[in-house]
Amino acid sequence: MADEFVRAPVRITDAGAVRLLRQGDRVDVLAASRVVASAVLVVAVPQQPGGETAPRTSERSDLPTGTADSGTMGGALIVLAVPRRVAAALSGAAVSSPLAVALC
Repeated sequence: MADEFVRAPVRITDAGAVRLLRQGDRVDVLAASRVVASAVLVVAVPQQPGGETAPRTSERSDLPTGTADSGTMGGALIVLAVPRRVAAALSGAAVSSPLAVALC
């Protein structure tokens, strides 16, 4: 049975790297020295405060396209389409390590 895919919001430590991303890009998500998710699809990149990036559109109206408030957490939010088990791994990794992306 194939893994069910879910949309996983992930906070990436380097907001500058997130500004390089566009909906439809594929990325590896890194935590410390390990790859947590490989070649996963970016489904949304909410606009950063101050309008540094253009708003993203989506065929799905339920995906975020507005401003992502980084608040006191820093970094920037992206939404990835990943198998449910990978979403759990991303969530666990984010608790203990800053997350980064590498464009594929």
